Amino acid sequence: MTTTVPTEAAVRPSSPGTASGPRRRPGRIRRIGLPYLLLLPALLLELLVHLVPMVIGMVMSFKELTQFYIRDWTTAPWSGLDNYTVSVDFDAPVGEALLHSFLVTVAFTLLSVGLCWCIGTAAALYMQDTFRGRGLLRALFLVPYALPVYTAVITWVFMFQHDNGLVNHVLHDQLGITDKPTFWLIGDNSFFALLTVSVWKGWPFAFLIVMAGLQNIPRELYEAASLDGAGMWQQIRRITLPSLRPVNQVLVLVLFLWTFNDFNTPYVLFGKTAPEAADLISVHIYQASFVTWNFGTGSAMSVLLLLFLLVVTGVYLVITSRGRRTADV
Repeated sequence: MTTTVPTEAAVRPSSPGTASGPRRRPGRIRRIGLPYLLLLPALLLELLVHLVPMVIGMVMSFKELTQFYIRDWTTAPWSGLDNYTVSVDFDAPVGEALLHSFLVTVAFTLLSVGLCWCIGTAAALYMQDTFRGRGLLRALFLVPYALPVYTAVITWVFMFQHDNGLVNHVLHDQLGITDKPTFWLIGDNSFFALLTVSVWKGWPFAFLIVMAGLQNIPRELYEAASLDGAGMWQQIRRITLPSLRPVNQVLVLVLFLWTFNDFNTPYVLFGKTAPEAADLISVHIYQASFVTWNFGTGSAMSVLLLLFLLVVTGVYLVITSRGRRTADV
């Protein structure tokens, strides 16, 4: 007669850590859901700060909201799509002014983003070489980006002064490039003054992002290309730019959105009323809302701006994703 001795595995009671599949699932779900639970307060606060004002602005765009209803804006009468009709009627003064501001903003954004990307990329490529003082020069390059916006723009306001500004002192008094001191903050020159400040303030961000992207490119690719006889420009064209394509796609989109929505720079540079040549759409919407006290029309313009940026962002992402898949194939 044989007896079966129970093994240790059969006698040992099952612990929670060695439980079967169905018993593991609740603990696994708790572990996976814990990070999202920790992020929930920040997410709710972010929605409260951004989503609630956005919804209120959309509701205001359908109301005839003027200064007479500031005390309680919910009592303003509904106007339907009248605010949108007035905004897109380009034959009327309001629509014509909005179209002019939109075109100025598009030209300003394209020039600013293009110059920021070119200067930032050139500086990042230059900083890849090792030389004495490279760390100090990198820190100096990041100063415009690290400075508070108001401090930087106010400094440029003093530099652009007609009588005692540094810009006119250098261009007219020292170099003799201009025949007489130039008015930089009024007239057509205000566009170039605004573009200068925007590029000076924005290119260090492009420099920082591109420089970080360059760190992920293996040096062996450049060494192999150099052995094959490829020059500097060929290496940049064949190796650097294709490798930086994912970084540049995000960088250009972020710069475009930041520049198109920029309000602080023109407001601090010109005040409440910007010159016609530098009438960016952000300041134009502010004037339509808080200067003329027509908050309904200003809200409609803001919603139209939001829709435009959403469409541009969607089209840009579709085009860049198709280009990425084509390059991978």
